[in-house]
Amino acid sequence: MEIIKKINIKNFNLYTILSILVLLAGIFLWIDWIVRYGILYDLGIYSLVIVFIIAGIIGFILSLLKKEEVED
Repeated sequence: MEIIKKINIKNFNLYTILSILVLLAGIFLWIDWIVRYGILYDLGIYSLVIVFIIAGIIGFILSLLKKEEVED
């Protein structure tokens, strides 16, 4: 839970936007697959979509973390 305390919305930047877009691309790809082909359970699309979704979530969290500066 300590990582949640370090998230600061003031660190919103280009990487945050890119992470949101990757996350949305994964979700929309999955929904599009279901609508087009009517197949909800497919290992191939899951393996592709999960990469997009996890990369989006991790990128979003990492881009919002507070930057700690180390003094030499």
